[in-house]
Amino acid sequence: MSLRKRSAAALGLLVAAAIVSIGCGETVIDSTKTEEALEANLSKSLKEKVTSVECPSGQKVEKGVTFTCSIKLKKGEEQTATLKILNENADVSVINLRRSNE
Repeated sequence: MSLRKRSAAALGLLVAAAIVSIGCGETVIDSTKTEEALEANLSKSLKEKVTSVECPSGQKVEKGVTFTCSIKLKKGEEQTATLKILNENADVSVINLRRSNE
């Protein structure tokens, strides 16, 4: 499957990311749970083993905001996923998936 077709398949992916409240009333996305969900869902949609995912810690939950996560595939390819926060429940959607060197 070409990268374009794999990317298109992954774009509809929704990830339920748990939220964590921290001091000063800020609510942030649980990066560990987001990484785990993204790894499992992308492995399935891309039909290729994802070996690691790294998302930023401390990402505030703000509807409409985007952030990126780094993804490594088993065959050594590196990709970047752009996720968009959909609501105050920290549900996110993959809106872009591309090779890291593009």
